[in-house]
Amino acid sequence: MKSLIQFFKPITVHAVAAPGAGGAGDFGVVKPPVDNPYFTTPNGGGLFLFISNIFKLAGTIGGLFFIIQVIIAGYEYITAAGDAKKVDAAWSKIWQSVLGIIIIASAFTLAGVIERITGISILTPKLYGPN
Repeated sequence: MKSLIQFFKPITVHAVAAPGAGGAGDFGVVKPPVDNPYFTTPNGGGLFLFISNIFKLAGTIGGLFFIIQVIIAGYEYITAAGDAKKVDAAWSKIWQSVLGIIIIASAFTLAGVIERITGISILTPKLYGPN
């Protein structure tokens, strides 16, 4: 585990020194961006931020999939025109979609409880990019 933590510690890369450059190389010293927790948090904190972002992305995709499935199932229900098989298929799709969104909400609730107990920020990542 210690080697994994060492892997995610901040890294400083020194460029190859050119002749007469004073040892700093052509590009100087390459360092991580300022205040970027992916590189500056101790003990593998960047890994937790990465997992947090993946978790939120999965929740967002699941929510969008839920909305699309409910719309499609509603259309199938409307166009069933009283056919029992089509109505049952549409209701089945709606029920499975609702069950899926309940599972996703439960996962976020469980992550919130784990965050409270351990203090690891699972649900509050910061996204960094160009300003």
